[in-house]
Amino acid sequence: MLPLTARAARWRDLLPASLPPAGAELLVALDIDGTLLTHDGGLSPAVREAVAEVRDAGAHVVLSTGRSVQGVLPVAAELGLERGWAVCSNGAVCIRLDPELDDGHEIADVVTFDPAPTLRLLREELPDGLFAVEDLGRGFKVTAPFPMGELTGQVEVVDFEELVAAPATRVTLRAPELSSQDFHDLVQRVGLHGVSYAVGWTAWLDISPDGVTKASALEMLRGRMEIDPGSTVAMGDGSNDLEMLGWAAHGVAMGGSADPVQAAADAVTDDVFHDGAAVVLRALLTR
Repeated sequence: MLPLTARAARWRDLLPASLPPAGAELLVALDIDGTLLTHDGGLSPAVREAVAEVRDAGAHVVLSTGRSVQGVLPVAAELGLERGWAVCSNGAVCIRLDPELDDGHEIADVVTFDPAPTLRLLREELPDGLFAVEDLGRGFKVTAPFPMGELTGQVEVVDFEELVAAPATRVTLRAPELSSQDFHDLVQRVGLHGVSYAVGWTAWLDISPDGVTKASALEMLRGRMEIDPGSTVAMGDGSNDLEMLGWAAHGVAMGGSADPVQAAADAVTDDVFHDGAAVVLRALLTR
């Protein structure tokens, strides 16, 4: 494989001519797992340095992820993203980062829904499934422990009825014995109405308020930051990135991502193990 600098030089030719270079007019939305970080949490020096250089050039670097607030903050800190915005919980939560705030951030926007109808429907199909509801700002309430390391923050085991009693930003169903395709089949079989959903790369189903996606949150932030729609770049690798890739003026899928993800993008970069995100970020820097 060519060196990173050579790959970035090639990528420059794939960028839309109307896209501004890295600077205050550019918004760059970045998925975390499978895009910046490997799925075991690894972050390469090349990706870390490329993010830092785009940030230092003045571009608005926005982490956009299914992770909860607690899962986003350590990554933002590791990347040196101290100021700006981050999209959490697949768009249901947006936070503002600022070192002058208490704990360095504040929860700025929240969208919730009633999880009870959807969870009851899914429990009829998977009575042994593991259910989790995000406990905003703290962690998760779960019906039983999830595999170690999959949830961040405080995790509290509660009765199912308590789990469905309050409005939620996101609900997660985990069934370790099922594949991603099994989850897609489940969604088609039961029909999920009045919610948005995304199937994870493992046996994992995330459910969000209807119409809420990474794209809907990013569009709100784009308007707030007064960024032109044509000055947006997004990178991702999962089914929860489909809308975001279509929203961006230049949507980039990671190498190795599923066919629908690549089809939703304008271009496909190298996979996370070969610093695909760094290739695109460096191309933005050197236009």
